[in-house]
Amino acid sequence: MSKKVTAVVEELVMPILTELQLELVDVEFKKEGKNWFLRVFIDSDAGVDIEDCGTVSERLSELLDENDPIPQAYYLEVSSPGAERPLKKEKDVEKAIGKNIYVTTYEPIQGEKAFEGKLVAFDGQNLTIATKQKTRTIEVTIPYEKVASARLAVVF
Repeated sequence: MSKKVTAVVEELVMPILTELQLELVDVEFKKEGKNWFLRVFIDSDAGVDIEDCGTVSERLSELLDENDPIPQAYYLEVSSPGAERPLKKEKDVEKAIGKNIYVTTYEPIQGEKAFEGKLVAFDGQNLTIATKQKTRTIEVTIPYEKVASARLAVVF
């Protein structure tokens, strides 16, 4: 059910985002406690503000009312993905080259399943991350197919 809902919502929101020169980061439809939440995460190279979120929310809400793809009651939330934006698609990973990221893998690579460091390269097949090990920096190559999750990482 939730995959079908997210696919329909993606289809409905894309023309709005294209017109506003925004990009779709992710759509989630999930139950938390007794309530359902439809979350749409948007972004752009310049970032998004509360007005962008409000505009998308209003226009998407109208389309959802017209098309009625969700039978139960739910809360619609449109927001930025935040500073630790998930890297869901290959193009997201490509745009993150030179930035700090956090990656988890399905299976251990060099004995580890979690890596944090600067994304040095991505060729569509492998990510190369420069990560600190004690006092030195090493480069770790991670096959993209083994990435369970990836997101930007804020460094203080």
